[in-house]
Amino acid sequence: MVALLLTWSSSATPQVDGQTIPQMDVRHRDGRYRLCASDVIALTFPMTPEFNQTVNIEPDGFASLAGAGNVHLEGLTINESVVSIRTAYASVLHDPIITIELKDFNKPYFIVGGEVNHPGKYDLRGQTRATQAIAIAGGFNDSSKHSQVLLFRQADNDWYEVTPLNLKRVLQGHAVNEDPELRAGDMLYVPQNTISKIKKFIPSSAIGSYYQP
Repeated sequence: MVALLLTWSSSATPQVDGQTIPQMDVRHRDGRYRLCASDVIALTFPMTPEFNQTVNIEPDGFASLAGAGNVHLEGLTINESVVSIRTAYASVLHDPIITIELKDFNKPYFIVGGEVNHPGKYDLRGQTRATQAIAIAGGFNDSSKHSQVLLFRQADNDWYEVTPLNLKRVLQGHAVNEDPELRAGDMLYVPQNTISKIKKFIPSSAIGSYYQP
């Protein structure tokens, strides 16, 4: 296997190949579920049940609401969606009461690739740390470089933040506080060889270099 060569910028403003990356907010997002394309929601109008309906969120992020047209819901929490839908019906209903039930949704997941026994995509069920995720993926194989596992976490639609993890030290009990809890959509990559330099951010289009489903 060919060793990957990445670059690390230690400056305050991250760079890739000499180009400055726009600053982005990579703080922990709130833990509430945000609607995704293909989710199915049921809308209930207790005072006007004739408007009750079940709708799909289309690939473009919009949902078609009876009597109110299209409303963009992708990326919103349930509470935020209620506000948007109430606004959409403002010209039809006076101060409507609306409840939303999530009927079908994209299950949270994580991905493990590289030198593990069973690389793949796994459901994220409850609190799962990086070492636990590796174990779920069958553990490290004999050629793994488990002192330099890479954690890819989406910063925005175009960029992933890359964090190197020394899981060898964690498993030896020397750095148990360096075993991060995974978030939905996180990806772990276990290399075979030492990666000499590591970028702090990489474009989303480069993720396929590390994980091939």
